[in-house]
Amino acid sequence: MFPRSYSLAKQLCHKCEYSCLVNFRVAKRNYVVYDKYFNLAKCLRRNLSSTKKPEPLEKPKKQAIIDVIAPKIREGEKDTLLKDIKEKSLEGVNVGGKKKEAPVAAEPIAKLKEKILHKQQGSAEDGVPTPQQKKRKRVDFTASSLERNFITPVRAMSDFLLKPSDLETLPKTKRRSPYEAEPPITVYWRRDVEAKALQVWGSRENLIKECIKRDIERKKYQQNIFTVKRRLRDYRREMGKSVEAADVESGLMGRSGKVVLMAVGINSMNFLFKLGAWILTGSHSMFSECIHSLADTINQLILAYGIHKSVQIADSNHPYGYTNMKYVASLISGVGIFCVGTGLSIYHGISGLIDPQPIEDLFWGYFVLGGSLISEGATWYVAFMSVRKGAQENNMSIKDYIFRGQDPSVNVVLLEDAAAVIGVTVAATCMGISSLLNSPIPDAMGSILVGGILGTVASFIIYTNVAALVGRSIPQENLDKINSELESDVMIRAIHDVKGIDMGNYLVRYKAEMDFDGRELTRAYLDKEDLNNLLEEVRKFENIDQLEEFMLKHGEAIVDMLGGEIDRIEMKLRKKHPEIRHCDLEIL
Repeated sequence: MFPRSYSLAKQLCHKCEYSCLVNFRVAKRNYVVYDKYFNLAKCLRRNLSSTKKPEPLEKPKKQAIIDVIAPKIREGEKDTLLKDIKEKSLEGVNVGGKKKEAPVAAEPIAKLKEKILHKQQGSAEDGVPTPQQKKRKRVDFTASSLERNFITPVRAMSDFLLKPSDLETLPKTKRRSPYEAEPPITVYWRRDVEAKALQVWGSRENLIKECIKRDIERKKYQQNIFTVKRRLRDYRREMGKSVEAADVESGLMGRSGKVVLMAVGINSMNFLFKLGAWILTGSHSMFSECIHSLADTINQLILAYGIHKSVQIADSNHPYGYTNMKYVASLISGVGIFCVGTGLSIYHGISGLIDPQPIEDLFWGYFVLGGSLISEGATWYVAFMSVRKGAQENNMSIKDYIFRGQDPSVNVVLLEDAAAVIGVTVAATCMGISSLLNSPIPDAMGSILVGGILGTVASFIIYTNVAALVGRSIPQENLDKINSELESDVMIRAIHDVKGIDMGNYLVRYKAEMDFDGRELTRAYLDKEDLNNLLEEVRKFENIDQLEEFMLKHGEAIVDMLGGEIDRIEMKLRKKHPEIRHCDLEIL
């Protein structure tokens, strides 16, 4: 843009009737005079508003008109430009007594100004004018668009109801697979898929109606999908193919399932014998033991169902599976023990205290209690050995294994049978005191004591299973080992917001925020590229458009490599810590 002084000089030149050379001299003189009086007016105005002594006026410096018009023109170009101006200005003027005729089409002064402007703004250091560049498109973070999204062929057929033949004509591209150790996948542009769907179905309303119809059919099909998967799993076992380690030690045929099934059989037999003994003797303590065995049988049936359900294959509604069904069943069992066992035992004992009845012969009661003590003790021993083995496999103490509820089904069997052994001992003792004293009061007190034992065990079962369902962290030692393994990777500077959640069935969900090392990631990317070829490609750049295209291409490749590095780190963690079933690593 020209300085204001140039505009002033131009106006003065236009008012002059002499030649251009004279015009420039007059313009320069008028400009000096004008500048002098202009500074004087400024000084007078400033002095009128202030009591200070006015400063003396500076004598204006003499300056060439070319410096006034174009102060940024380089020294080497001034002579050429002035010579051109003089030749143009002397055309049609008397020179040496002869009048030089002006050409028909003389170059106007406006073109000279354009030349000056072009030299000031467009010239580069090497004297070559820079080509005009288009405005670069910037990222708009407020925009919401799905046109640039990618869609897999499966989603295109499920969400937009297209056939494989419909997708053959669409442009496709290759992208990195989201699954570990899998080859790249083929994807389509969403805008192309949507346009093809509207072309096939005619309108968006027709597409939505067909989607609803097929969704109803899909839900009907899912009602039988678990049966089919279970048959396929049984077929693989029969054919001797390898299955996951979790399937070998899970279900009712696993260690926990066998303990629970054995407890169901023994407690059901104890219930029948105790029921007969209570009918024969009418003892309140025997009634409490009968109710206790019934509650244990029902609760262990619930545990068996929870174990069976916990190994069910994950589906779209439960993507993390049904592993927590063990804890749900154990929680229901604890509530059942508390309500049925504790409530009925204490109620029957209080009824015996309020309305005591004469005691009959307790021989059969002692006999049944002795057999129950042996059977409940055997079940307790089997459950204890199972807990001990599980604690050794997880490098935990038996106490921590029980209190953390690592195997809730076996824990419930262990605690119920422990309460049964203690309850049988208390009931036999109270019945013996009642026989010696010939009083029903000790027998009724025994029923209340058995109810209190059941309530304590039920409260502990409810507490441990609620803690597991709410979400409980894995032991700190295990979490520190996983964190150390993750931090030792060359691509990671630091980790934050670490969470290790125990999901049950010896499975862990690990989550961490990672500070990724961008320099190492870029170095790993450059290891796979030929740097000489990249250098030659960069040297051929002529404008920022080529640079932008280069950066976009390699930037997308680096982002894909970032996803591959996260998959590599997850695979390494699972290899050294097999208990990690779900690994969620996020980039800061």
